[in-house]
Amino acid sequence: MSDQRVPPAPAKAAKPRRFVFVLLTDFTLLSFSAAIETLRIANRMSGQTLYDWRLTGAEGDSVRCSAGVEFKLDCELPELSRDDTIMVCGGIDVHLATSRKLLGWLRREARRCQAVGGLCTAAWTLAKAGLLDGKRATIHWENHDGFFEEFEEVELSKRIYVIDGNRMTAAGGTASIDLMLKIIADDHGSDLANAVADQLIYSSIRTDQDTQRLSVPTRIGVRHPKLSQVIHRMEANIEEPISPAVLAKEVGMSTRQLERLFRRYLNRSPKRYYMELRLQKARNLLMQTDMSVINVALACGFASPSHFSKCYRAHYQTTPYRERGTSGTRIEE
Repeated sequence: MSDQRVPPAPAKAAKPRRFVFVLLTDFTLLSFSAAIETLRIANRMSGQTLYDWRLTGAEGDSVRCSAGVEFKLDCELPELSRDDTIMVCGGIDVHLATSRKLLGWLRREARRCQAVGGLCTAAWTLAKAGLLDGKRATIHWENHDGFFEEFEEVELSKRIYVIDGNRMTAAGGTASIDLMLKIIADDHGSDLANAVADQLIYSSIRTDQDTQRLSVPTRIGVRHPKLSQVIHRMEANIEEPISPAVLAKEVGMSTRQLERLFRRYLNRSPKRYYMELRLQKARNLLMQTDMSVINVALACGFASPSHFSKCYRAHYQTTPYRERGTSGTRIEE
């Protein structure tokens, strides 16, 4: 890569902005590395140390990410200054990686530091600490259902990142780049942020108005407007499923035509496809929340636990009760 600098360089920073990255067990490597590399390149392109960082965690002197790579930590949950920014990095089974010790530290240090953020699933940790009460936030789409059910006091978004006052959350993956580019632009101007994006070969900087998931046609690999419309309606109505006849009528088709459309493009009936959506949400809730099996069933449109259990077992080859047993023990306060 070239050694090109950004002309003109930002005004000389009196003191670098420090990020304290809190690495949770099984954190997602991509979301962390995307964030820290964006900051590193900002320093390089500006010719100044605009940002520095420390790695910390709640247990021991090292932590392993979900890819199996182990990181040596600089310190264990230090006392911070008012200029520090906390950035918690979450990943798989975030509820298991969130300890009482960590929650206590977050509550204490959040009162004195500049800002607090969460990458990937770490919004769960921030919400558990009460740091997102009354705030807008986002979390990886796979954890959206469980978070929505557990933290009613948080205004949950499906955006790639959300900044609400001194609280920041990013949905994971490359969304960390977009969040950091926004921070760099706010701190030192858009010219530097754009230069950093060029170095990252990041050709399209997203904003907090962009959503996480691919469009329905892209996800299913089919560009049929009526099919996409029906699937969108299904996804938005899990708790109270809409009958295929009503769905067909809404898009100006007969029920038989809708059946043929699903068979042709998805090799399953509308009823089967809808059932799979509901069961996927049920599995997310079982794995990510403390909701009872009965309440999970009701939240996913099943009138009785027995019918829910039968459908779940047919699809996943296990019962909802056994599935709940594999998700580990959640922290209690």
